[in-house]
Amino acid sequence: MRRPRLPTSGRPTEPGGAAQNRPAALAALPWHIEASAGSAQTPRPRLRLGLSGRLFLLTVAFVVLAEILIYLPVVASYRLSRISDRVAAARVAALVLHAAPEGNVSEDTTRRLLTDIRARAIVVREGATARVLSLGPMPEAVAETVDLRDRNWAAAIGGAYRTLFRPTEAPLRAVGAGLGSFDVVEVLLDEAPLRTALAEFSLRLLLICLIIAVLAAGLVFFVLQRAIVRPVVRLARDIAAFADDPECTDRVARLSARTDEIGQAETALARMQVALGGELRQRRRLAELGLSVSKINHELRNLLTTAQLLGDRLEGASDPLVQRIAPRLVATLDRAIRFCEATLAYGRATEPNPQRRMVALGPLLDELTDLADLMPAARIRVEVRAPQNLEIDVDPEQLLRALTNLVRNAVQAHAATRTEDGVVLIEGYRSGPAGAGSVTVLVVDNGPGVPQRARANLFAAFQGSTRAGGTGLGLAIASELVRLNGGSLSLDETTSGASFRIVIPDRAAGAKAA
Repeated sequence: MRRPRLPTSGRPTEPGGAAQNRPAALAALPWHIEASAGSAQTPRPRLRLGLSGRLFLLTVAFVVLAEILIYLPVVASYRLSRISDRVAAARVAALVLHAAPEGNVSEDTTRRLLTDIRARAIVVREGATARVLSLGPMPEAVAETVDLRDRNWAAAIGGAYRTLFRPTEAPLRAVGAGLGSFDVVEVLLDEAPLRTALAEFSLRLLLICLIIAVLAAGLVFFVLQRAIVRPVVRLARDIAAFADDPECTDRVARLSARTDEIGQAETALARMQVALGGELRQRRRLAELGLSVSKINHELRNLLTTAQLLGDRLEGASDPLVQRIAPRLVATLDRAIRFCEATLAYGRATEPNPQRRMVALGPLLDELTDLADLMPAARIRVEVRAPQNLEIDVDPEQLLRALTNLVRNAVQAHAATRTEDGVVLIEGYRSGPAGAGSVTVLVVDNGPGVPQRARANLFAAFQGSTRAGGTGLGLAIASELVRLNGGSLSLDETTSGASFRIVIPDRAAGAKAA
């Protein structure tokens, strides 16, 4: 049925102004809607069949289908048994025919015999001789010939279908084995009584099949309802409740004592809810922390700008020490200001894409030697070993930030344990030809080393701190910066101290490997 379109006025458009005289029955149709100005058309409700209803209907359908497949051979077997009974009765009648002198049987006896057998005629064949017991002439054609000596189930099923749905006036010819000296007994049967008996049997069988189908479907439905549907519905409610408030620990799925697939699904769901809830809570805290960092960055940028102005004035001083330190101080302040501006621009602490190029590694490493002055009370020195002509394909600012985090951690570890004569060695070397190899930078110290408990989450933010009061961000930032430049940061196994390895492949080598 096609639904009428609703105009903007809210009333259906009807030709000839029939809206005023519309019969009340029209307003009661399911698709009819009286809409006022500003109201929205609501769709008619649809019948939704739940999992339980679908399961019940499918069970009934499958059971009925199985019984239909059983019904066909059963009906065919019943038809053959009825015909076989008539042939067996004809064998007895053949004895009377054989005992009569010269095969002459009175008309009254013939009528009684044929009436008892419900047959039109009986033919007894003995060799080449045939004797007929009949009250009238033999028919010219028969509807079907059923040979009980050679049963064909496909033909039997087809014959049962023909008897039930395509009956004819012609008789049915049944052929069976003889008795005694008789070779073959043939019987001509009227199909109407057979069809009546077959229809009554079919109705009884269909009724029994329907009862069995309902009982079987109800039993299967009851078992599956308790064993599968209810647990699945409970899981669906738990998932919906968790979706409403994933951070609430009270919404975790309840575990049952089941050990099958549903029990495994409950366990997996509960584990996922716990993990995801914790992750969401951590992300929310990190989002709040990011907002705070953005505010701090805004104020820190103003302070660094003032420090940059002071550094520019220091460059004009005549003190040799100031002349040596001032450029590095100004460069450091420039990098800090650019990082703050990038953080504010992105609204989060996400690193920009690296601007990789071939740069000399030695000058970058030389800028790290002054980090030993972070702890002037400790005897710590930073040494650099790298060939003068060694070049590396990186974003120099990001590599310098990563190395600064590694060297600062080493210096602070030395100072925390008050290690005397502490050494932090930064070594760079190339593996493979230029443009098709990689450059390795080692940051090695003779300090206390990395605790075993911290190695599992060493490069995870807020989880990889190796000292009291640490935030665990230094190594995480260094790993991210190295990874952005196509390299890798790892911790080597050492007997003492710590050895961090940075490997930066050349872009041509990285593209070839990919």
